[in-house]
Amino acid sequence: MPRGSLRIYLGAAPGVGKTYAMLGEAHRRIERGTRVVVGIVETHGRPHTAAMLDGLPTVPRREVQHRGSTFEEMDLAAVLAAEPELVLVDELAHTNVPGSGHEKRWQDVEELLAAGVDVLTTVNVQHLESLNDVVAKITGAVQRETVPDAVVRRADQVQLVDSTPEALRRRMAHGNIYPPERVDAALSNYFRPSNVAALRELALLWLADEVDDGLQQQRTELGVTQTWETRERIVVALSGGPEGETLLRRAARIASRTRGAELLAVYVARSDGLAAGSPAALARQRALVESLAGTYHVLVGDDVAHSLLQFARAENATQLVLGTSRRSRLGQLLGGVGVSAALLRRADDIDVHVVTHEHTGGRLRLPRLTTGVDLRRRVWGLVLSVALPALLTLALVPLRGSLNLTSDALAYLLAVVGVALVGGAVPAAVAALLSTALLNWEFTPPLHTFTIAERNNVLAVLVFLVVGGAVSAVVDLAARRTSQAARASAEAATLSAVAGSVLRGESALPALLDRLRDTFGMSAVALLERGEEGWGRVAGEGPERPEDADVSVPAGDRVVLALRGRPLPAEDRRVLGAFAAQAAVALERERLAATAEQAETVREADRVRTALLAAVGHDLRTPLAAAKAAVATLRAADLELDAADEAELLESAEESLDRLARLVTGLLDLSRLQAGALSVHLADVALDEVVPLALDSLGAEPGAVSVDVPATLPAVRADGALLERVLANLVSNALRYAPAGSPPLLTASAHADRVEVRVVDRGPGVRAEDRERIFAAFQRLGDTDNTTGVGLGLALSRGLAEAMGGSLLPEDTPGGGLTMLLVLRAVPSAP
Repeated sequence: MPRGSLRIYLGAAPGVGKTYAMLGEAHRRIERGTRVVVGIVETHGRPHTAAMLDGLPTVPRREVQHRGSTFEEMDLAAVLAAEPELVLVDELAHTNVPGSGHEKRWQDVEELLAAGVDVLTTVNVQHLESLNDVVAKITGAVQRETVPDAVVRRADQVQLVDSTPEALRRRMAHGNIYPPERVDAALSNYFRPSNVAALRELALLWLADEVDDGLQQQRTELGVTQTWETRERIVVALSGGPEGETLLRRAARIASRTRGAELLAVYVARSDGLAAGSPAALARQRALVESLAGTYHVLVGDDVAHSLLQFARAENATQLVLGTSRRSRLGQLLGGVGVSAALLRRADDIDVHVVTHEHTGGRLRLPRLTTGVDLRRRVWGLVLSVALPALLTLALVPLRGSLNLTSDALAYLLAVVGVALVGGAVPAAVAALLSTALLNWEFTPPLHTFTIAERNNVLAVLVFLVVGGAVSAVVDLAARRTSQAARASAEAATLSAVAGSVLRGESALPALLDRLRDTFGMSAVALLERGEEGWGRVAGEGPERPEDADVSVPAGDRVVLALRGRPLPAEDRRVLGAFAAQAAVALERERLAATAEQAETVREADRVRTALLAAVGHDLRTPLAAAKAAVATLRAADLELDAADEAELLESAEESLDRLARLVTGLLDLSRLQAGALSVHLADVALDEVVPLALDSLGAEPGAVSVDVPATLPAVRADGALLERVLANLVSNALRYAPAGSPPLLTASAHADRVEVRVVDRGPGVRAEDRERIFAAFQRLGDTDNTTGVGLGLALSRGLAEAMGGSLLPEDTPGGGLTMLLVLRAVPSAP
């Protein structure tokens, strides 16, 4: 069955006309012969909206009972039974009354769509999940009913029902939205001109993003690559160099000139990993672009210009920002066409901004001579560059009559290749020059002169020299690439380990600094931070100032990674930068974790304080009010009371004050327990002496509690007064939940070095997943009010039991109910 279509009427605020527009569309559909029914429409007493319901078939609503009240909800089953083609469902974000089929109305809509029924519905921008908190900041009103953005984005059509703030406030003033008694308050609060304008802008921007996503999808489906300048999108090309921050700020200034412009930063990494940017610089630039409300992207490609243009066209970008080359002029001449030139030639309808910066290359300087072999091999190569041509000459001179010049040249070429394999380009060049000279001197007529008689021999010698140089260059390049690949592999493994530590949550600074010290073979590594009084060591061991370190790398604005042991080559600083960035992240994470822990402590204290205020309000007011009423009655001069009445009033006042005293005592004891300041005096206590005192303190009637505490039980190590209170609390809790005719049971037994006291009831019991919750202060499981106490009994009892070295655990009562198990240390019997 094909899925039904969904059209949503989106508004910025109540009263803009969403429901009216939806009803108007329903009338048009009926005129075209569509079977339309009204599932549920809320008119809110608006006469114009109610008039639009005339002539529309309406499915009667279903009545739902909840907490003694009757509510009306959409009857989903009746709507489906009517077999409509189109259903009107108002207020998509509405929360259904408990007992309905679905929790939210948008879930009802999903069922209608799955059944192949088309739906028209409405929603306000403040009900969108992603904008709920933003609307709360603007209006000061928190919306409890929300709908996920994904539900709205899946709609086939989202139609904006717009109204200017002036028109909306005018409709409000005319009484077309709210009744007259609510108009002034609404205009002064939620419907202030600034609020309505901000909500309108939110709705327009959200819908613009939705339209843009749809446009991008259609461009992809149609294969359109040409830029459509519907919105300014500025792509910044990052190279991983120090100029990236300049480019980002320049692009942000360009974006700020156009409302709704997007900023996208892109770094193109080489697929072979040999020419990577600085990880530390890229990390800083990523943080910067995110602070500028932009997005950061990484691409992989060998052709940087092609990759950038592909990305820009895929994102429908309108502008590209990149920096001028950091290479020198000679490097640009030798390196071929640069990225900026290629982009300018191929960008077509995308504007390209080439931004100059302080790192721009301009001086004419020779490139550095680098090689892919180590010093030992270069030394051996230089030795062989002299020895091999000389030895080869001694071997070939006796064969001068039997070999021609071509054979001699090939033999020397083999020697040059061998030298290149051992020592690289420089020794190979020396061998090529020396071999050319010896070939000319010993084997090219006329002999023993540097004159060449035949043109063919001249060409042969020149070709030998060129081939020898080319072969040596290729061999050296291969060696250098091999060295770079090995180094890139090692760097990748190191960076992978660092990244893996992040993913595994290994953010401890000492472990990270130990790994850094082992990776680079340093003797000491420290993370330093500049404070008001100078540098201070945050983690690690080693230098106390950056000036005292052999190597120091910035890890943030005020943080430096300092290493002691040996100077590091420039190529190691890239990986070191990654470690520095990770160290800064680890430091920030530790501090955030500490802050979060403090905040959690404060939050927990605030939760307890809030719960306390909410819970003790009734329990403090009730005994105070009763005592005050009794005393006021006794003091009333116009009332004549007999002795019995006075005694009853005095007893009521005393009971109320006793109840208040117990509450205050419980609160004080709990606070002392949490602060660790409760005095506990342990002694040998006999249970059969404490149990009667606990029952007497409750005022329990005879037979209300069954007691089975043998007199032969060993004494326990406890505080007699605290143990009495624990037992009284447990029995009181059991009496509260024990059914009539099934009194609680208090029993005790000895087991090895402990005594177990059980308070058993046959009440409703407690589910396993809720057993720890019953020990939380200021609440009782299943309570919806606090008219029977503040819920301190079990929380205080467990605290007191643990303070005496015991424990308090809940257990199931066989056959149903709850058993509280109090475990105490037994006093060893005398030998």
